Amino acid sequence: MKSTPLLTLLGGVTLGAVVLALSVHATGGNDEPPVPAAAPAATAGASAAPSPSPSPTEAPVNATWAGRLTAGTLAISVQNGVAVAYLCDGAAIEAWFQGTAAGGRLDLAGRAGETLSGTFGEGQASGQIKIDNQALPFTVTAVTAPSGLYRATATVRGAQVDGGWIVLADGTQVGLVTVDGVARPAPPLDTATGRVTVDGDVLTPTRPRELS
Repeated sequence: MKSTPLLTLLGGVTLGAVVLALSVHATGGNDEPPVPAAAPAATAGASAAPSPSPSPTEAPVNATWAGRLTAGTLAISVQNGVAVAYLCDGAAIEAWFQGTAAGGRLDLAGRAGETLSGTFGEGQASGQIKIDNQALPFTVTAVTAPSGLYRATATVRGAQVDGGWIVLADGTQVGLVTVDGVARPAPPLDTATGRVTVDGDVLTPTRPRELS
């Protein structure tokens, strides 16, 4: 039987409809593509570690303490944490110390094995000096200029001069001057001018920052 033009046309329409239906089913038609779910927002601060608090920096110590002991007079001068101390009886005995003052503690030593250790705070320093196989306790109080510790080193007319002075809060002075190895009581220090005369020569003692 010979196909008519109408049957041929209808067959083509039917085949096209089937192909279109299959295409729509495969692509989902006109539906919008699914939107991926957003990731849950992190809770603010949940994973952030707290910033560590900066540790406070201790300020360098600057202080002077002085006072009388049973074995003499003691002065301790501290500048930027460096401590210098002087023990003197004003007649023949003296000892110099150097070390540190930090964290409320004193730790000083002399050239011949002497030691000075202790604590400081609230306007005073206290502790123990070990010298000549003896232990000397001490407690000295804070003083302000012109009281304090002074030292002079110089060569005068060919002689080596080394002097130390302690000026107490009441103005009393204790010290020794050694000229070419021979010690004697120190002449008075003029605290107004900061000068002293040794064997006719004028010296200007200073507050020792460290021992030379």
